[in-house]
Amino acid sequence: MLRLKADLWVMAYVRTCNAAGAASYIVRKGDEHAGSIFIRISHLNGISELYAPAAAGLAEVAVERRWSRRLQATDAEIDALIEREINIDPDLWLIEVEDRQGRHFLGEWLISD
Repeated sequence: MLRLKADLWVMAYVRTCNAAGAASYIVRKGDEHAGSIFIRISHLNGISELYAPAAAGLAEVAVERRWSRRLQATDAEIDALIEREINIDPDLWLIEVEDRQGRHFLGEWLISD
């Protein structure tokens, strides 16, 4: 079984967030086929959470995309971490979701919270 292409997954995720009433944006486009996808949840109060791809060694990650919460911090700290990640992987995607409730909409794709 093949994983869904990154661009298709991103489009579906953004639609899911918007349909639930949370504004979501593609901040950075990565490789359309296999780019890593990072998701930033902005609480709109100077604090954000960053969800990153789960470790590649997990069995379910080989077939389906999975995430884990990487960090909850100030927006400036999250910005700095994202910049470091882009320097390591220039093909990554970044999605931002603005939601005061902090909903991530990852459901069963979330390995840990």
